[in-house]
Amino acid sequence: MTTHQSSVAGVASATSSNRGPRTLLVKHADVLVTMDGERRELKDAGLYIEGNRIVAVGPTSELPASADEVLDLRGHLVMPGLVNTHHHMYQSLTRAIPAAQNAELFGWLTNLYRIWAHITPEMIEVSTLTAMAELLLSGCTTSSDHLYLYPNGSRLDDSIAAACRIGMRFHASRGSMSVGRKDGGLPPDSLVERESDILEDTARLIETYHDEGRYAMLRVVVAPCSPFSVSRDLMRESAVLARRYGVSMHTHLAENVNDVAYSREKFGMTPAEYAEDLGWVGPDVWHAHCVQLDASGIALFARTRTGVAHCPCSNMRLASGIAPIRKMRDAGVPVGLGVDGSASNDGAQMIGEARQALLLQRVGFGPDAMTAREALEIATLGGAAVLGRDDIGALAPGMAADFIAFDLRQPLFAGALHDPVAALVFCAPSQVAYSVIDGRVVVREGRLATVDLGPLVERHNALARTLTQAAR
Repeated sequence: MTTHQSSVAGVASATSSNRGPRTLLVKHADVLVTMDGERRELKDAGLYIEGNRIVAVGPTSELPASADEVLDLRGHLVMPGLVNTHHHMYQSLTRAIPAAQNAELFGWLTNLYRIWAHITPEMIEVSTLTAMAELLLSGCTTSSDHLYLYPNGSRLDDSIAAACRIGMRFHASRGSMSVGRKDGGLPPDSLVERESDILEDTARLIETYHDEGRYAMLRVVVAPCSPFSVSRDLMRESAVLARRYGVSMHTHLAENVNDVAYSREKFGMTPAEYAEDLGWVGPDVWHAHCVQLDASGIALFARTRTGVAHCPCSNMRLASGIAPIRKMRDAGVPVGLGVDGSASNDGAQMIGEARQALLLQRVGFGPDAMTAREALEIATLGGAAVLGRDDIGALAPGMAADFIAFDLRQPLFAGALHDPVAALVFCAPSQVAYSVIDGRVVVREGRLATVDLGPLVERHNALARTLTQAAR
């Protein structure tokens, strides 16, 4: 019986009996990073979990002695699962495309749109599985995905199916593009949709899949792609629809200087002013990048509690600039971490992204611009706040049973154990030894437990070849 089968069987038997939900005990972790209100870091500590929620956190000696499953994590650091607030998972099919390797944002998009026009439903599902596998192995337990193109019958349902299969806590963003080249937009006309169809399908997805409850594994987000690929009307109508259903809103904003220039020329406003004019500010909204967000934009976002998904690797890859994250956080803007698409990052390593966030802020704003613990806070609590969740991002009673564990006995941590928490960010990026999501072990001893990676990667590579050949 596989790990997945035994887990399912255990939950089923527990549910059918009178003894309550399945329990999990984590004990003897060298360090347990809680990210709770006191930011406690506990030694020789652990967790006690019932079903999908944490019941107790503390020293091993104060926890129950037994459970249905016990993980002895001596030699490990345990912390909350990381939260990825911006991604385009389908782009893992088009990493390192030669024509797009040395371009800025608009040129990069122009080169890739002609390839993406040939994407199929199977490509969406397989690429999502591959992207999620990469995220899971790097410590991510909750991810959003911004899917904004739907050629050849593709649907957001294809991504949702993948998330359910692999076990990722998922915020599925129904993206869209409605302004093609003939109307002055950037995407080719073959990749845009009618606005009425977009709104109708978005409502369908919310009604079919969205779970607003605590510990929800699946939520749907309203997410027009960007100011240069959708109309004012669609932005406004999308906001109305999202607020009618009580779901979050997401888009790209102020990614580079050309983005700002487009907004000024087309709308006579800065990107932040345009967002405010359309109703796209508030605690139910988060914007990707915001590299070129000006001082008044930062003040607006802080005042309205509008979130930002910071994507340092992608911003460097496309030479978009250094987002003023220090200024944003000092002002009170909610900031989370995002890996962005695997065609502008060419990877989805969440601990690596936290490291790059720290390093890039220091390059731009000095050696005290970000600490290692702040980078981890942005990657956990920050991401949870941006996604509008208070049930993930920390290890405390009543929180979702999402946690990760890193093996501190690896060579990359040698000589750094006087501060293993900081070492997690300062040292080379590590893969997780364990990942538990919703109380279920998804990564065990460094191996994904829910999907067989060999056949998945082989199929992914075959589809990537098919996709690029179709665009020739």
